Amino acid sequence: MAATASDVLKRIKDEEIEWIDLRFTDPKGKWQHLTMVASILGEDELTDGLMFDGSSIAGWKAINESDMILKPDLDAVYTDPFSATPMLILICDIVEPSTGELYARDPRSTAKRAEAYVKATGIGDTVYVGPEAEFFMFDDVRFENSYSSSYYKIDDIELPGNSGREYEGGNLAHRPRAKGGYFPVAPVDSAVDIRGEMVSTMIEMGLPCDKHHHEVAAAQHELGLTFGTLTTTADRMQIYKYVVHQVAHAYGKTATFMPKPIKEDNGSGMHTHFSIWQGRFSRATAMPACPTCASISSAASSSMPRRSTPSPTRRPTATSGWCRVTKRRCCWLIRAATARPRAAFLTAPAPSRSASRSASPMRSPTPISLMPRC
Repeated sequence: MAATASDVLKRIKDEEIEWIDLRFTDPKGKWQHLTMVASILGEDELTDGLMFDGSSIAGWKAINESDMILKPDLDAVYTDPFSATPMLILICDIVEPSTGELYARDPRSTAKRAEAYVKATGIGDTVYVGPEAEFFMFDDVRFENSYSSSYYKIDDIELPGNSGREYEGGNLAHRPRAKGGYFPVAPVDSAVDIRGEMVSTMIEMGLPCDKHHHEVAAAQHELGLTFGTLTTTADRMQIYKYVVHQVAHAYGKTATFMPKPIKEDNGSGMHTHFSIWQGRFSRATAMPACPTCASISSAASSSMPRRSTPSPTRRPTATSGWCRVTKRRCCWLIRAATARPRAAFLTAPAPSRSASRSASPMRSPTPISLMPRC
């Protein structure tokens, strides 16, 4: 159920919130904010929004047309765990005052229009997105571009270049080699507790998370944020970055999502899994399909999660539960129709058409990283 202004005001009162942080995303993807005294905001402000100067946001408005509206999304409300005094985060849309419509250059507006476009075209009614954002954490970052010098220098205890460095108390030597960070246990992985606190904080804020791990490069990491709808996941990614930066800072480190801080090691990216759904079915095919080979089971009537795009080199078939890759009946497709324990999948005969009619109900879509394989 959608939250109302009254719900938010009640939460402000019950949790003794002192500050309301209105946040929005600029065209570069950076979170911006305006902090309001909580007692100033009433139902009108929460419903209609507040005016602000948009001319200082690069790529938006000229000074003579700078008035814009920050309109809170009352379903995107989070408690800020890093504030010294109680503060509530309200994620906002940017509204054009002259028309009352969402501002075209607001990234959140773009996400909402994309979702509306998918529905309007009939392609599907829901877009699910599963992001995998990677980042680096360093102990020291210095750079200069001045009249007489230009340089940058980064350092972290995990970097292979520190193998011969003298540390107070000795060099304990446990660190990943170049491209060797994926993913030995501690003490080679020096940041397991930092990542754990990041994930715990995101869960405390209401984000769905499932894991964390070291990435391939030294000092490179990833947290597991599970899938959601497009706009909601975009909001969560902003919280993800905010939490990573804040927790790293608390540990005396600095985090960066820049793509390639180290020339001789892997860079960071954000693998993103997309799937478009129409009711119970993925729009990639009209029926559930094997995520390994994209084979389609003619016997399976209940839809199961699958890769959103079949491999171009593996053409779908209409055989009941037959996998082109493993050359046997496909446990994924049989599962879609029978919902029996997995141990029975490998030897189970293909279900009959009558069995498919009594198949188990549709399960929630699963991130591709969690999908079973044949």
